[in-house]
Amino acid sequence: MPMQKTSIQKPINSDLWQTLWLNVNLATMTDGANSYGIIEQGALAIADGKIAWLGAESDLPAYDINKVTVIDGQGCWLTPGLIDCHTHLVYGGNRANEFELRLQGASYQEIAQAGGGIVSTVAATRTATEKELFDAALPRITALFEQGVSTIEIKSGYGLNTETEVKMLKVAGLLAQALPVTVKRTFLGAHALPVEYKDRADDYIELVCQQMLPEVAKQNLADAVDVFCEGIGFNLQQTEQVFTTAKNLALPIKVHAEQLSNLGGSELAASYQALSADHIEFLDEAGIKAMSAAGTTAVLLPGAFYFLRETQVPPIALLRKHGVAMAIATDANPGSSPIHSLQLMLNMACTLFQLTPVEALAGVTCFGAKALGLSETKGQLALGYDADFALWNISQPAELCYQFGVNPLNTLIINGVTVLNNTNSGELIR
Repeated sequence: MPMQKTSIQKPINSDLWQTLWLNVNLATMTDGANSYGIIEQGALAIADGKIAWLGAESDLPAYDINKVTVIDGQGCWLTPGLIDCHTHLVYGGNRANEFELRLQGASYQEIAQAGGGIVSTVAATRTATEKELFDAALPRITALFEQGVSTIEIKSGYGLNTETEVKMLKVAGLLAQALPVTVKRTFLGAHALPVEYKDRADDYIELVCQQMLPEVAKQNLADAVDVFCEGIGFNLQQTEQVFTTAKNLALPIKVHAEQLSNLGGSELAASYQALSADHIEFLDEAGIKAMSAAGTTAVLLPGAFYFLRETQVPPIALLRKHGVAMAIATDANPGSSPIHSLQLMLNMACTLFQLTPVEALAGVTCFGAKALGLSETKGQLALGYDADFALWNISQPAELCYQFGVNPLNTLIINGVTVLNNTNSGELIR
């Protein structure tokens, strides 16, 4: 799926430039999954936190060397800052014991039905203080930040009551203050059925719609609303009730759907112009067509697929056929994907789901932005976009998908400001 074309040759008033990067290779990601949008031996200028000019260095317009900070990128590669568009970073406790049970043959559903899974994390999250949740989440988001992530989504969903859901979303906001990362918050009150509502799912959804969501909206704590539409989650009618409430509150929607079965959650979400449908291993062609027509992004989560040892691969060929944008995310969470490496997700997307490296990189840049409703400001190196980009010590963009465990990030720039510098490369020219 191509992205909207953006001119990269017309200079934007060079007198206003504040920073100029020279001697860099650019992977602009302005062509979606069709190509990296490569500009070799390029340059990129920044003004007021936005990309003011980019193109071949040989086409660079005149500028005043005394007014611009010029940086030599030493032949490294620039990409948009990475975007992790689906995480559950804020929670209490951990579920290492369930990992052992799963290795002994217990399924995700069996663990959930026995009182484990999401419900066990809910108990730990409810008793944790705001500070304890913040202190536990900070190393998780820091790990992603240090690997080039400039934008991240954080969901609630481990509170399952108004007080704790609000607490989680507030902690997500505090994380945005602790690091120079853009954090988008998603309310996921309809994540699981809390024990006090056992066998009363309809009553719980009433609580979500009548109390939780209005309070979250009143305090301006969420950028979107999500639902776990699944056999061990909520049915289509309950899911639609949440969607309708979110729509009435002017909040965009997302959905966890078709992870374990095909209930039609993605198709329903598309009818509400959902930003994304996530997991989607069991998604059928009717759902894919609906997503394509609505412009709903498919968010692939190879970490959960790997960690749960699933065998049903998402319908990649059909998603390609119908031009559905595919994003990639960590799904970082305590139960099904306790993984905090977007670079590992790039590799898994290629090896487990057979995406091409350019499709995978698009999934954590331009299409990651699309899944968060940020397509017009983030995820591409293009004129007027936020100057969020990463400088990598790599020889080609595909190298970001090729290996993991060695961090190739040189420098991370967010809103035009260098926020992380791992090496002596990217030295100041003057």
